[in-house]
Amino acid sequence: MKQKITNRISSLRKLLSEKGLSAFIIPSTDPHLSEYVASHWKSREWISGFTGSAGTVVVTLDKAGLWTDSRYFLQAADQLNDTDITLFKDGLPTTPTIKDWLLDELKESESLGIDGKMFSVSEVEEMKNILSKKNIALETSLDPFELLWHDRQTMPQDPAFIYDTKYAGVSCVDKIDQIRQKMECEGVESLMVSALDEIAWTLNLRGSDVKCNPVVVSYLLITKNENLYFIAPEKLTEEVKDYLLSQNIIIRNYDEINNVLAALNSANLLINPSKTNFDIYSAVNSSCKIIRGNSPIALLKALRNEQEVLGIRAAMIRDGVALVKFLRWLEYAVPQGNETELSIDVKLHEFRAAQDLYMGESFDTIAGYKEHGAIVHYSATPESSSTLKPEGFLLLDSGAQYLDGTTDITRTIALGSLTEEEKIDYTLVLKGHIAIATCKFPYGTRGTQIDVLARVALWQRGLNYLHGTGHGVGHFLSVHEGPQGIRMNEVPVLLLPGMLTSNEPGLYKSGRHGIRTENLTLVRRDLESEFGDFYRFETVTLCPICTEGIIKSLLSDSELNWLNDYHKLVFDRLSPYLDTEEASWLRTKTVAI
Repeated sequence: MKQKITNRISSLRKLLSEKGLSAFIIPSTDPHLSEYVASHWKSREWISGFTGSAGTVVVTLDKAGLWTDSRYFLQAADQLNDTDITLFKDGLPTTPTIKDWLLDELKESESLGIDGKMFSVSEVEEMKNILSKKNIALETSLDPFELLWHDRQTMPQDPAFIYDTKYAGVSCVDKIDQIRQKMECEGVESLMVSALDEIAWTLNLRGSDVKCNPVVVSYLLITKNENLYFIAPEKLTEEVKDYLLSQNIIIRNYDEINNVLAALNSANLLINPSKTNFDIYSAVNSSCKIIRGNSPIALLKALRNEQEVLGIRAAMIRDGVALVKFLRWLEYAVPQGNETELSIDVKLHEFRAAQDLYMGESFDTIAGYKEHGAIVHYSATPESSSTLKPEGFLLLDSGAQYLDGTTDITRTIALGSLTEEEKIDYTLVLKGHIAIATCKFPYGTRGTQIDVLARVALWQRGLNYLHGTGHGVGHFLSVHEGPQGIRMNEVPVLLLPGMLTSNEPGLYKSGRHGIRTENLTLVRRDLESEFGDFYRFETVTLCPICTEGIIKSLLSDSELNWLNDYHKLVFDRLSPYLDTEEASWLRTKTVAI
């Protein structure tokens, strides 16, 4: 494989020389700027061999580098070994940004290439501004992989399917009415929608174009009088065609989007410059004024309606039942000595697949035993998969797609004896989790403002984690969805009732262990006072939190009360769906401490 990577980079360099380019940037995304992409667009993985979901490769005529974040430092170092691709650990003070590195590497008046379909408007404009310091030209029209990647998979062709209103809660027609009302309030005549989750939510359509993410590769253009849906014709069954027509949706070919935008007869068009690719933006009719701003769909989608909330609660019960069955099995299976990181993933899938409305995983399971747990997005392979022993921690991060909801849960499980260090670290992470779970906050609060609550116990001991504390979760959609989030860097979106958000502080010590405790929470109204409306988080994930690693003396009375109350809730909600032996096991795991 290493030789293949070397040959591929050599072929790219040859092409760059022929095109008069001195460097090329390859991101991890697709024309819809998605986090997770269909195989057709996994160009960065093809050129580098790095399989993580986030990262950017830069190839010059004599050097190559990969920039990725802390979740993938260890994985990337392993996968890039012997490839002559340098790992740049993004986010560290000593790591140059891609743009700064290119300014150092490229000479005055040279040319840099990108595929304009893979970069947002904002990214391209920022790049052009920085490169102008050395009069470096930016070429945006080349897709080298159309020429070099000979066995490249075709674009996804699986059919879309209708997402029933009994799960969605609101019809497509009503959603578009809501969107148009928002547009009218902002003086917007037309709206360009590129984000696949926003399109799926608006049209009440789902698909299988991206692994674990039930989205459909397509574009949507909403004007004052029309709704134009751009999709490959082979993806539409007669049933879906009839449905779209009944919802006043005009069907156009996926490849027609640029031509339609070039001929658009509209006073203005709303585009989110960070969510729309540069190629689309460049195609818009010059007589149409472009308004830059956030799509109204993002926030509408994030606020769960009553039917969606009911679905979330039902999905959490089924997911919790599957996890209890799995954890009980795991407790008896590990001492036998035959289970590995890969085998337990298969077993967990079996328990989830037996649940009603199960549609698949919401992401690839992360099962990291001992030191593998310190690799934040670890992915076991036949070569790396560890055999589990009755000692140390297993970090298990997994989730499922159900027709009525999406789940995402992490448990750090003590498989046997633990060191004092492991117990302290586990308890500190739990304190951060409880701090988020129990906080109350006034209207106007952003996730950035409460992120510190999850970290303060760690910071006091000189510890930290580099990923976000919480992300939005879709409704039978993508497991990572905005616009809300809880993280150290600024997220300028208010936390509002109906938002589903993860709560997942962690701690990772290379070569030793990784710890993370994650539940999903709903933002709910709590009280109204003379200081305004106050909100709280309602934990909706239902699964016992391992108590073997807890140092009780490190928890306050209120923290212990939260844990005991949560475990009582877990038992009360799940036990009616378990047999006698399973319920008895769950009672032992949820007993008050």
